[in-house]
Amino acid sequence: MKPDLFEAPDYYNIDDLLTEEHKLIRDAARAWVKRDVSPIIEDAAQKAEFPKSIIPGLADIGAFGPYIPVEYGGAGLDQISYGLIMQEIERGDSGVRSTASVQSSLVMYPIWKYGTEEQRKKYLPKLASGEWMGSFGLTEPDHGSNPGGMVTSYKDMGDHYLLNGAKLWISNSPFCNVAVVWAKNEEGRIHGLIVERGMEGFSTPETHNKWSLRASATGELIFQDVKVPKENLLPNKTGLGAPLGCLDSARFGIAWGAIGAAMDCYDTALRYAKQRIQFGKPIAAFQLQQKKLAEMITEITKAQLLALRLGQLKNEDRATSAQISMAKRNNVDMAIKIAREARQILGGMGITGEYSIMRHMMNLESVITYEGTHDIHLLITGFDITGENAFK
Repeated sequence: MKPDLFEAPDYYNIDDLLTEEHKLIRDAARAWVKRDVSPIIEDAAQKAEFPKSIIPGLADIGAFGPYIPVEYGGAGLDQISYGLIMQEIERGDSGVRSTASVQSSLVMYPIWKYGTEEQRKKYLPKLASGEWMGSFGLTEPDHGSNPGGMVTSYKDMGDHYLLNGAKLWISNSPFCNVAVVWAKNEEGRIHGLIVERGMEGFSTPETHNKWSLRASATGELIFQDVKVPKENLLPNKTGLGAPLGCLDSARFGIAWGAIGAAMDCYDTALRYAKQRIQFGKPIAAFQLQQKKLAEMITEITKAQLLALRLGQLKNEDRATSAQISMAKRNNVDMAIKIAREARQILGGMGITGEYSIMRHMMNLESVITYEGTHDIHLLITGFDITGENAFK
């Protein structure tokens, strides 16, 4: 395994806008990725295995629920800290960041925001420590961009709920201990339920043959007459707005995480271009390669500023769903374009596992689709600025 020589680009001295705590948190995550992720991630991706050995390390750097209050096992950090941690983890691998995003924003967040005090005390500390891992059940085989059309449902059986249905494309599902599942009640209203592994009729088959997020575990959540205790219902928010609130938090993390993938591709391409000799000089001396690199650092810098401002708004509880959508769409689109350009700079070497670029490129093909597709986020922005709903 080649040493991880990554150096983070900061063309506009954005570090000057961060607090000392922000930089310490980011640098701790960066050092952990270099030490514990980079040496194993290519092999894990080639084998299509999630490296469970890194779960304690993710917990140690505060990647699980960093903004969850300390009383529930979280780190009690601000939103910029959360973003910086996601940036560093995705610099290592999008699949690893997906694992952390799901745990934080899609499992811990709804329990914290929508759950009871008993649920918070029961689940959050174990999720924050990595002792338990969670998954989030919203997407269904026939309902992706239109989650309101879900058919997963539950009935009130008196002393429990009876849950039936299936969810697809679920990160962490093959090994999750708990799943936050969104289902309709008998009146068609969407509610969240906490389903635990071991409940009869609950299964989590793994999805195989992925070309993307190969170092992340993906699967299904299947419910066949699952008896869910009534105390496992999340009572404090219902309707489609409940899971969409979770997605806002996850999309915020993705907006930062994608910058990490882009930074890694840029850093790899820049270092390679300085070392690769063709026609008697480094290819970094040729105009077309400089054009690629100059455009990369420009787009990364713009994305960094977009994410930082969004983090400030999120800290002030002023960030809108539409603003978060814009950042998710822009930054992932930016990252995937940079990955493709970086691959060209490396030529044939760019497709090998000796470098991270092709793995990032394949991963980003999933990131640009999940948590709202590129097109859906464009329509969210369009709706916000025109007032005209193009979804229907």
